[in-house]
Amino acid sequence: MAADPPAFTVRVADERDLDALAGLRRAWLEERAGRPVEDPGFEAAFAQWWRSELPRRTFWLAEVGTERAGFTAVGSLNVVEIAHMPRPGARGGAIGHVGNAFVIAAWADRGVPRALLTQAVAHARARRYRRLVLAPTPGSAAFYRRAGFAPAGESLLVLAPEADRTGG
Repeated sequence: MAADPPAFTVRVADERDLDALAGLRRAWLEERAGRPVEDPGFEAAFAQWWRSELPRRTFWLAEVGTERAGFTAVGSLNVVEIAHMPRPGARGGAIGHVGNAFVIAAWADRGVPRALLTQAVAHARARRYRRLVLAPTPGSAAFYRRAGFAPAGESLLVLAPEADRTGG
């Protein structure tokens, strides 16, 4: 007896997936806002961003469906490659930064987040990244810790340049 096919597939996204990726990004915001968000120019802005980021960023798409019936995007994640500056005696290397992870709520407990992250980790190993880093939301931190990510301690500091710097 043949095994059932997986309920979803994960693959590297390409130009044909722009609408699906933009739709997931919109769904991410609307899920957090609790309402539809009107922005008629968003899809064009997303496509422009995608094309400018593609040389250094890899996107994965989780989807359900079949060739015959069509596919529906249920999650995505991307990794941006950050190349280190070479120095005498060392040729740099790179790290990967995981970002923009989102899975439709109905698919969050069906293995989709783990499958997306597994692809990103395999990519990091294949590209020989020194590190794979991310900034988890409070709700996702435990998931990433279970996957082997550890806090970076005090080695990462953040500044919001637009914030008031007067200190008082």
